[in-house]
Amino acid sequence: MTKIHEMEPQAIWRHFAEICKLPRPSQHEEAICRYIINFAQKHKLSYNQDQAGNIIVRKAGSRGKEKAAITVLQAHLDMVGEKDEGMQHDFGKDPLNVVQEGDYVHAVGTTLGADNGIGVATALAILESKNLVHGPLEALFTVDEETGLNGARGLSRDFIEGRRMINLDSEEDGIIYIGCAGGGGTDLQFPLFWQDRPANTACLEITVRGLLGGHSGGDIHLGRGNAIEILVRILDTLAVSYRFHLHLLDGGDKHNAIPRLAKTKLAIAGEAQEKFLKAARLLAENVKGELGKKDPNMQLAGEETASFAQVLTADCQRRLLCMIKALPHGVLAMNPDIPDLVNTSTNLARVEFKENVCHVQESSRSSINEALEATRYKVAAVGALAGAGVKHDEAYPGWKPALESPILQHTREAYRQEYKAEPKVMAIHAGLECGIIGEKISGMDMVSIGPQMDNVHTPKERVQISSVARFWKVMEILLQRLAN
Repeated sequence: MTKIHEMEPQAIWRHFAEICKLPRPSQHEEAICRYIINFAQKHKLSYNQDQAGNIIVRKAGSRGKEKAAITVLQAHLDMVGEKDEGMQHDFGKDPLNVVQEGDYVHAVGTTLGADNGIGVATALAILESKNLVHGPLEALFTVDEETGLNGARGLSRDFIEGRRMINLDSEEDGIIYIGCAGGGGTDLQFPLFWQDRPANTACLEITVRGLLGGHSGGDIHLGRGNAIEILVRILDTLAVSYRFHLHLLDGGDKHNAIPRLAKTKLAIAGEAQEKFLKAARLLAENVKGELGKKDPNMQLAGEETASFAQVLTADCQRRLLCMIKALPHGVLAMNPDIPDLVNTSTNLARVEFKENVCHVQESSRSSINEALEATRYKVAAVGALAGAGVKHDEAYPGWKPALESPILQHTREAYRQEYKAEPKVMAIHAGLECGIIGEKISGMDMVSIGPQMDNVHTPKERVQISSVARFWKVMEILLQRLAN
């Protein structure tokens, strides 16, 4: 194995190796912010940090290119922290264990944070370079992107001077993105009512695990399993034949990740325990058969657990299971004009018991504002029928494609020159900060590009080494074209 910081292009990998040592989950980017500021000071580059925590670093144009139009390089500093079940890792303080295998880099047991650490490292490598030909640059490093694009939301309109931008947060080799979906979350707050656990009942824990998960925008069309949806489906089916009593329902983690794990704790009459578990496993096998090759490793585990004193009342349990089962998840509409592009989707992202309330979080996306709001209000309607309170997060806007964009034409030519082929130009169903930045700053001309990454927002996240080298070459060509 090659040491990460010795791989080519070293300019990118050296910074990425350092970034992977720094804790940077969303809303805890202090260490990576210090790294950026120290970098700017070391290289005598001017910088500013706004009240939201975003940092902009400025670099003059190369000799003879000082008067070219400013180009903005944009990446976000935070990462999604997901880890394998049983993995001991604290994203608030522990460095990532990053390894190279073949043509890929990944972290052991956790997300890698190449989304968007590679983009950050690329911007730093450009700022550091003495050989690249480029016009004046502004590198915009935003915070708290993964929980709702909050750094971009907090940008003031005068923080950026440039009016053309390369977003470095895409994850597909050879593809130029020129549009993205908008999105917003909905939190259903279902009140929990308790009773004493009936006598002569066994306490069980049942877990659905082994699912691939994935990005709730970029992977939602792949038909992978949702652990919450599957577990509740199994429980609701079992409720026809068995009387059981829920004590806990917990699943999912991040709003923008398809849930890979969900569990319940429940009580059931001791004599029914074995038949109940056998029936649950049979139902799980049926679901696994439905998923097929799309998600082949789903498992259901059931075992006795430590006793607990209270369980939900029968009415509360019935309404909760019905509510969750009725909630939409997955692709709701495809784009009628662009093949394979999702228009509208929603992710049943999180279920959590907390202080006598079950919080159920849905994260919805659409390239059409009206469809986004209709989806969120459908989620709210299901919650209201079950007696849940509803809280909508502030939605973020999408980014409308502009096929005549000047920066797109330059980017296309850079890809043609490097790849000797015509690049794909697409919109993406995931959210990008381009939507918010474009709404805030009139006239901002944007593209989003990046190297190949797989399984982002999951512990199987990886980045392709050879594609990073190609991406660097594209950036060299593109910056030179934009300087003319």
